[in-house]
Amino acid sequence: MKKLFISATLIAFGVFAFQGCSKDDANSVNETKKGAITIDMTDAPGDFNQVNVDIRHVDIHYTDNGWIRLETKSGIYDLLTLRDSVTTRLVDKDSMPVGEITQIRLILGPDNSVMVDSVLYDLKVPSGEQSGIKINVNKLLNFDDETYLLIDFDAEKSIVYTGNSNYILKPVIRVLK
Repeated sequence: MKKLFISATLIAFGVFAFQGCSKDDANSVNETKKGAITIDMTDAPGDFNQVNVDIRHVDIHYTDNGWIRLETKSGIYDLLTLRDSVTTRLVDKDSMPVGEITQIRLILGPDNSVMVDSVLYDLKVPSGEQSGIKINVNKLLNFDDETYLLIDFDAEKSIVYTGNSNYILKPVIRVLK
């Protein structure tokens, strides 16, 4: 009777230990699964000669993993050249962990400007260099899929004249896809 009890206990322990190992192994596999993300940018027409935005980084926010920096095509982009279905690629098929993306964040540099009546003015971007411009997304990045996002930067609604030749950027951006 005692041998039967010990044998049953060892078998039960072995089953629990085996299940625990297989669950851990399954989680390890999920962490290595990847999808790809591509992000393009476009603009609605505006009543300016130029609206130049200095994009340094694009980050995405996952529900479970926080912020992750994407491989970004940094540069100064004149938003007004991005009209009538013209886009520019900010992120090109960057391989990312699968999961739910809640936001995109554009981190801007200091070289932002707006041209009005052929005169170039500095464009102030409150917290653009520190916390960035955040855009709500709520997209699922699936294994072996490519997620495509098109962000529409509305220059006309985003530029605010504050007087004394001062302009600030209060971004109006939406995700079209």
